[in-house]
Amino acid sequence: MTAEYTQGDQFRGARIHLCDLSGLEIRDCDVTGLKIVDCYGGEVSLGGGFERVVVNDVDVTAYVEAELDRLHPNRVLAREATSAAEYRAAWDAIERQWGETIDRAGRLPEVKLHERVDGEWSFVETQRHLLMAGDAWIGNAVLEEDAPYHPLGFPGGGMSAEASAKLLGLTLDAVPTLEEVLVPRLARMAAVRRVVDELTEAELDRVCGRKPADSYPDKDYVVRRCLSVVFKEEAEHHRYAVRDLTVLEAGTRTE
Repeated sequence: MTAEYTQGDQFRGARIHLCDLSGLEIRDCDVTGLKIVDCYGGEVSLGGGFERVVVNDVDVTAYVEAELDRLHPNRVLAREATSAAEYRAAWDAIERQWGETIDRAGRLPEVKLHERVDGEWSFVETQRHLLMAGDAWIGNAVLEEDAPYHPLGFPGGGMSAEASAKLLGLTLDAVPTLEEVLVPRLARMAAVRRVVDELTEAELDRVCGRKPADSYPDKDYVVRRCLSVVFKEEAEHHRYAVRDLTVLEAGTRTE
């Protein structure tokens, strides 16, 4: 059985020397200052939000970001939007992209849409997570709805699932079909559309009356920040989704 270490600090400042770490997975961790020196292996995968990445004394940060932007141009729109018109243009692109990708996913058997590729979220779980992101940052913070959180929402990996379920009324063990998830998911996307259609420069700088959820720090959350978080979530998780859809599609092909 694989050993699992969760929400601890027992490895902070540790030095791992002459150990077999093949198959090791580090997920949702702060790895600031991480060094991997004089190690070897057939394949190494690294993913996350890093300020600077150096491989064999070569800083590859700018190259990786530029390549991701080339392959997924909506990342740029989501990241660089500052005006009301730019937020509208970014959401136009996100809506269009997800429409095409959801149609693509719909051509797979339903069971494939619940399959995790390399331990990542399934397509259905991804839609559930983006539903929750919209519920928190738009429904709760921006719109201050009476009941912003849909029970099919799925919290991020860095949050305590049990605590989130209890505080927000989520049904984490539900196994909905893609069609069932898309009902609230598309409704939330439509709510974002209404927000961006009515955006003004003054509204972008309005301080929201609520934070996204009780677990978030007590500080000011302005509308532009809330929109930027949702847009970046949409762009990045779309990147993951199409990556995994390619694998799932290959697994359903017959010779």
